[in-house]
Amino acid sequence: MKFLKRLVISLMIIIILIVAVIIFWGYNMYKDAVQEVSVSSKVETIRNSTNYTKLIDISQDFKNAIVAVEDHRFYKHSGIDIITTTRSMINNISQKDIIAGGSTITQQIGRIMYFTQEQRFTRKVAELFVAFDLEDKYEKDDILELYINKIYYGNGYYGIYEASKGYYNKLPKDLTLDEASMLAGIPNAPSVYAPTKNPELAKKRQANVLLAMEKYEYITKEQRLEIIENKN
Repeated sequence: MKFLKRLVISLMIIIILIVAVIIFWGYNMYKDAVQEVSVSSKVETIRNSTNYTKLIDISQDFKNAIVAVEDHRFYKHSGIDIITTTRSMINNISQKDIIAGGSTITQQIGRIMYFTQEQRFTRKVAELFVAFDLEDKYEKDDILELYINKIYYGNGYYGIYEASKGYYNKLPKDLTLDEASMLAGIPNAPSVYAPTKNPELAKKRQANVLLAMEKYEYITKEQRLEIIENKN
């Protein structure tokens, strides 16, 4: 019993030390990044980009779809979703690699602003610190607006304006629920879900987006089924 107790304590100490080192390295990565270019400067660069679209000029269906499928607790958390993050961390640690994201919209835009897509625990920690900065300095709608304007929608389209015009020849404010739910599904894996590349996979992904919208009460079951039936 004493041996087992010592073993458990030793393992706990090792885990704590490993976590502390990862947090230390991640924080240093974050500090180096924001010292080189501040968060506010990065935000202004995005806002000054060509075709940047204000949230008020984007279809409500699209905004609902993005939140439903990417981060349904977006307006409730402070940059990190503890439940989703804890679940993904357990999966990642068990696999000794980052196989599940669990990133909030705020974390995702923080990563896009500063870091590569390389799956590293230290990068995930650095991303968290940027997310806290964003949540401290900006309103939720500001963060969602940045995200929608910066993410990649496949087929060479960056930002909702390019995606809306490129796929449907429409302004973002004129997207229908069908179009909005299709576009909202692409950023998860643009090379896979772009409708010009894989129409069938894009439709399957859209069906998942619509299910999320129904689950979180943005649309009714009848609205979801109407779109699905029209696709067949």
